[in-house]
Amino acid sequence: MRIIRSDDKKERKISLEKIRGFFKKHGKKTAAAAAGVLLIGTAVVLNFVLPKTPAGTPADQAQEKNGQTSASGDFFAESALYRTKARDEAMEVLHTVVDLGGSEEASKQALADISRISSDIEKEANIETLIKAKGFEDCIAVISGKSLSIVVKSDSLLPNEVAQIKEIAYKSADVLPDDVVITLKK
Repeated sequence: MRIIRSDDKKERKISLEKIRGFFKKHGKKTAAAAAGVLLIGTAVVLNFVLPKTPAGTPADQAQEKNGQTSASGDFFAESALYRTKARDEAMEVLHTVVDLGGSEEASKQALADISRISSDIEKEANIETLIKAKGFEDCIAVISGKSLSIVVKSDSLLPNEVAQIKEIAYKSADVLPDDVVITLKK
């Protein structure tokens, strides 16, 4: 990064001309669409990476003060709710990008992202249903690119259960077994 001094007007003029040229060539809508797609991607990633610490209801807070924690079923419901909320926000921004009628490239990318998110939602639901059908009380699956994270409600997993879960992931979402992370939640 180069720092431009205020007395160096020639360099500043060149930089401003480059910026103006970019906007003339690509348009403001394209820049706005690209920024929106980047913002969505960042929001989705941060939603799954950062720890979730919801305030909860006053009853939940009272239980925690008394030394009681919420049931693990609440964990799965909250996780599904956060996942749905993040995806809804991402879809809303992507639909806005498409509706703005920006560049053809930005619209194509937004439509591809919408399609990918919709496909991921369907795959995650199928994985969760099949895992529950194998006898697990609850689970949540999150597809992130080519990897898959699965949280299963269980005290422990036998090797054949791990193999069953990874097989479900492979058959339902084409995720390789090495790219599946299984976490236990009591």
